[in-house]
Amino acid sequence: MYGWIWRHLPGNAWVRAAISLVLALTVVFVLFQYVFPWAEPLLPFNDVTVDEGSGTAR
Repeated sequence: MYGWIWRHLPGNAWVRAAISLVLALTVVFVLFQYVFPWAEPLLPFNDVTVDEGSGTAR
């Protein structure tokens, strides 16, 4: 997949590297701005139960 993207980008190696960096940063931005906030309520990370009196603290 990455080879296919690399072959279809215009320019020499430096231009391709810069475009690849911009594409990667765009993907990260979209994930953090849209995908992760949408998926966060669906994940069980905030379903924490702490039983009172089950520890050995004195």
